[in-house]
Amino acid sequence: MADPERIRLEPNWKAALLDEFDQPYMQALRDFLKVQRASGKQVYPRGDEIFAALDLTPLPEVSVVIIGQDPYHGPNQAHGLCFSVRPGVPVPPSLLNIYKEINTDMRDPAVPGGDAERQLDAGSGYLKPWAEQGVLLLNAVLTVERGQAGAHQGKGWERFTDRVVEVLNASREHLVFMLWGSYAQKKGARVDRNRHLVLQAPHPSPLSAHRGFFGCRHFSQANRYLVQHGRQPIDWFQTGG
Repeated sequence: MADPERIRLEPNWKAALLDEFDQPYMQALRDFLKVQRASGKQVYPRGDEIFAALDLTPLPEVSVVIIGQDPYHGPNQAHGLCFSVRPGVPVPPSLLNIYKEINTDMRDPAVPGGDAERQLDAGSGYLKPWAEQGVLLLNAVLTVERGQAGAHQGKGWERFTDRVVEVLNASREHLVFMLWGSYAQKKGARVDRNRHLVLQAPHPSPLSAHRGFFGCRHFSQANRYLVQHGRQPIDWFQTGG
């Protein structure tokens, strides 16, 4: 992670979060990442993609917020967007289940963005097109060590991303927060339900998707809400790059 003035970050987000980069916890986090790399450990995603979710989805353009836990820890997977993998990388199981729910939920042409003829398949797990439409794909922890899930939890990222959620909650109106699983639900516990739509379901992991993620219909609910409040619906069928 670079010094604050050199961080690649969309200007609106940088202005909203600049004070965070001066906090002692963030300096400690920078030092931690330097030690990790100096010791030969591989850290994902690469440095210029750590803030990719914020950089690709400017603060004024956020419509939907999806909260993940930490980046994928396999080679060539993580690139700064939760649930997303680079082009050409096999689609992970949780994202396959997200695709299944979209294919079921968005088949009704009466739903904004619905289309009975389109289907997502396992061809691409690259979700940059969602980010460019206003879907903030935010992991709670922004880095991880190769092969060590959760290795960078408790190092300071949670405080930083709590601040991201606070900024969204206070400065915007009529956002959709999709909170899948208890971890994400705790992260979004302070979101004002009178200002925003909060959708909760079990995590799409194969271990829990059948407990209520399948059939949650979050994607059609999100699009209806956005249209009701004068916003563009998300084309959930658009992936790849």
